[in-house]
Amino acid sequence: MSPLYLLDTNVVSHIMQGRDAVLLARLTALPVGQVVISSVTLAELEYGLHRKGQPPRLRNALAQVLLRMDVLPWDERVANCYGELCHTLETMGINLSDFDMVIAAHAVAVDATLVSRDKAFSKLSKRLRLEVW
Repeated sequence: MSPLYLLDTNVVSHIMQGRDAVLLARLTALPVGQVVISSVTLAELEYGLHRKGQPPRLRNALAQVLLRMDVLPWDERVANCYGELCHTLETMGINLSDFDMVIAAHAVAVDATLVSRDKAFSKLSKRLRLEVW
């Protein structure tokens, strides 16, 4: 089975900007279906688009991204993983933002490698596979 990569919001934002040739090459080298995003990431991206007045260039860029990757739903399995992960990290004194925890739990629940440029995720190295693209 091919590894699954779940992209964090900041990576999708970089893809949408289209200025990072290395990132775009890495993405296009992987088969469709191997790279996904969380429905939470889509929600964050939609919020960002609305804050910016939904510029047509960014709306089109998001549409192009969504042609290449599936959006995974937030479901009961992910919710259970989120509760357990938050509790475990809390007892270790590790706290991340709510959305970061939700996205990390989604990656753990679906056994995906989280792709992010957010250094905060490195605190979760015992539970989360992380790559920086």
